[in-house]
Amino acid sequence: MGVGTVVLSSGVVGAGPGRRRGSALPLVGLLLTVLLAAGCTTSTTPPQAPTSTPVPTASSTPTPSTGPGTPTATASPPATSPTPVPPPPSPSPAPPVPPPQPPAPPTVPPPAPPTGVPAAWRGVDVSRVATDRAVVALTFDAGSSNAGVASVLATLARYDVPATFFVTGQFARRYPADVRAISAAGHPVGNHSDSHPDFTQTTTAEIQRQLAAAEASISAATGHAAKPLFRFPYGARTAEDIHVVNDAGYVPFRWTVDTLGWKGTSGGQSVESVRARVLGAAQPGEIVLMHVGANPDDGSTLDAAALGSVIEGLRERGYSFITLRSLLP
Repeated sequence: MGVGTVVLSSGVVGAGPGRRRGSALPLVGLLLTVLLAAGCTTSTTPPQAPTSTPVPTASSTPTPSTGPGTPTATASPPATSPTPVPPPPSPSPAPPVPPPQPPAPPTVPPPAPPTGVPAAWRGVDVSRVATDRAVVALTFDAGSSNAGVASVLATLARYDVPATFFVTGQFARRYPADVRAISAAGHPVGNHSDSHPDFTQTTTAEIQRQLAAAEASISAATGHAAKPLFRFPYGARTAEDIHVVNDAGYVPFRWTVDTLGWKGTSGGQSVESVRARVLGAAQPGEIVLMHVGANPDDGSTLDAAALGSVIEGLRERGYSFITLRSLLP
């Protein structure tokens, strides 16, 4: 008999229905007991909990291949997030192409302000008149002393010779009557600066001031403008100084020969040496430099004293006399 099977036998003790029923109840209880016992012993092995299969992890060491077609796990470096790259800027729309314009007219520089100085006379300090004619220009500087003015004017009048004078503003203010007499005799009076400084050691602004101050004093004495005649103090100048003077409306005149009469007898000069220097340098267009003042050391006025003999010597050689003003338009 198998475990847990109950067999009921047909053989029963006693006889009659009442008896059968009385004996049946114990059998039923026995059967229930057996069945309950069978139920407890029927289960053999208690159910086991499911086991979890471990998930293989990737090894940092490559696994050798197990055969053809078997993939191997290769260690990969830890993934890094790529740096986001901003998108390139959208190209700006091209500006509309303007319609072609007609060519511009050529640029013409504005004309230079009028200064009264002809182009041919700009940028030069004239030391000789450009001419083939036998003419000489006698010129006199006046800066400090007026000792020789009367003698010079008298000699020029006697020989009927014109000359050109360059006076400083200080001289015109100190001796206005002499400057007036020079101009009244028909001799042009030019600008020789106001106080006779060395222009090479002077600023442009000061040069302009010197020119303006002298111009005002000379015109006040003579009633006429000194422009365009000018002579640099000491003859000292630079190319830039010449341009400054030109821009102010002046043409600078230097000299061909300096008589050196201003050195006086104390400086080894004489009437004869003055005459010899002028005649020795005689040439067409010669500009002669003389002075009206006296030497401060010895009081001599050699140029005024030698003037008559100088005029005679030049005339003997065929020369006539001009003013520098007559050369300019």
